[in-house]
Amino acid sequence: MRNLILFFFFTTISIAFGQNQKLLSSKINHVIIDADQFLGYDQFDYYYTIKNNVFSKIKDKESLEYKNITLGKITKIDLLNPLKIVLFYENFNTAILLDNQLNETQKINFSENPIPIVVNAIGIASQNQLWVYNSLNQQIGLYDYLKNDYKVISTSFPESIKYYQSNFNAFYWIDDKNNWFSCDIFGKITKKGKTPDFDSIEIINDNQFIFSKNSILTIEDIEKNQKFEIEILEKTFKKFGYKDQILSIFTSGGITNYKITIP
Repeated sequence: MRNLILFFFFTTISIAFGQNQKLLSSKINHVIIDADQFLGYDQFDYYYTIKNNVFSKIKDKESLEYKNITLGKITKIDLLNPLKIVLFYENFNTAILLDNQLNETQKINFSENPIPIVVNAIGIASQNQLWVYNSLNQQIGLYDYLKNDYKVISTSFPESIKYYQSNFNAFYWIDDKNNWFSCDIFGKITKKGKTPDFDSIEIINDNQFIFSKNSILTIEDIEKNQKFEIEILEKTFKKFGYKDQILSIFTSGGITNYKITIP
């Protein structure tokens, strides 16, 4: 009898640890939008979208737009600094900097740089610089957009970039083998760990990320070795975004915002 009780006890523990814990969410609101892509919110509650390759900034009845048909399709937009928004057009190897009214303040054609640069990844960094991954030498560099000066800061890495994200002080990327790395502004590369397979992912900080797989959202903490499945109402969605404890879910019907508290 004692052995039977122990069997059920350890079986229950195994099942519990084999499943992700649940993280509850609280619905805040739903915003109806007409967009091909939802890019996220800024700290001033403006949200950003792309519709027919037109970049828009929207809040209530206020709407601003930027389009540049000569440069083709927008490849990447960095909203980290809403006063200095970065649009990247990979087909023309060109970045456009916009102010908070979506006025073009600078155009950077990396093909004209004295040092050959073919940009595959870009984001805003500190001290008037841009993170730039140059596919020609497979190295990360910093481009000073005031001085038009480029310097390589990292060693090369051979694996292709599957996903990347940056902030002012770090450039993060995940390679084709799902290895997660970071590079600081001094060029120091650190392997953070390995991510599960994902359909989409967003890095929260040095230890945490949220990823979706088959429309299931999970937050993982590699330092604490914890995973939480985030419960939301939507069964399918186009994209998710996270900022300041607000989880935004983008579907064909608009954006649903949830409040979540990350452990």
